[in-house]
Amino acid sequence: MAEITAALVMELRAKSGVGMMDCKKALQETNGDINAAIDWLRAKGLSKAAKKADRVAAEGLVAVASRQEGEGEVASAIEFNAETDFVARNELFQNAAKAFALQGLNHDDLEALHGSKLESGVTVQDEVTQLIATVGENMTLRRAARLSVSQGVVATYVHNAVSPGVGRIGVLVALEGEGDHAALRDLGRKIAMHVAATAPLSLNTDDLDPAAIEKERAVLTDKAKEEGRPENMIAKIVEGQINKFQKDVVLTKQPFVMDPDVTIEQLVANTAKELGSSNLHLSGFVRLALGEGVEKVEGPDFASEVASMMGGQ
Repeated sequence: MAEITAALVMELRAKSGVGMMDCKKALQETNGDINAAIDWLRAKGLSKAAKKADRVAAEGLVAVASRQEGEGEVASAIEFNAETDFVARNELFQNAAKAFALQGLNHDDLEALHGSKLESGVTVQDEVTQLIATVGENMTLRRAARLSVSQGVVATYVHNAVSPGVGRIGVLVALEGEGDHAALRDLGRKIAMHVAATAPLSLNTDDLDPAAIEKERAVLTDKAKEEGRPENMIAKIVEGQINKFQKDVVLTKQPFVMDPDVTIEQLVANTAKELGSSNLHLSGFVRLALGEGVEKVEGPDFASEVASMMGGQ
């Protein structure tokens, strides 16, 4: 029998899009013949996954999970995509999203999460491949994030939830420091709901991407010129608007949506005072919105086509 090397398995996986264990089994069944192994996988219905890989997967779910660790907590959020909302409503898909979020509690990056093993013994990536073959749609575990605190809470919130822990927007909010966990979790959830609604770009002013500031500065400068503002005043006008822009997109500087008279920064400080906590602070947040940044392919406009055909008769 031919030796089934790791390189051979990887080659078959690249050609078929099928999980490592199934590729290895296919090569064992076909004495290491790549072409015969592909046919074997096709016969088993597994290589269907490869044919789906070029389809845009912009629907799906965001899932969150959390657990307590000593005096602190860890939480994760993942985005699991499919081609249609119909599949996202499927219990099999939802359970997979929840399992991947739980798995994300132990891994800091997406690559590590893809290669990690679930309780069933298969890797996350192989589970995705099996689901593609079973359901018949392209799927991808696109994003993953994790936050942890040694003391305090990491609150989670799902907007437009279709079942507990899964929906279209997932938010994590890390509150680090001492204080009653129930009170901190209530505060964290309120801030998470705020984050879901406002989509801040950064936690603090210093964290804001310089490229985002420069892009906004360029837009505001062009606008000031279009409005005919005096050339010697444009820089000053724009800087004032940039300061306002930063307050609009920086989480700690934003007015709290449930009480616009206080900023998020003030809200945390007020709660810390009520709880008698001298070190409570907002240490991080994550917001994953389903399909963000995915270019969706629009289907043909059949109504327009029919109207055009009728008009040409």
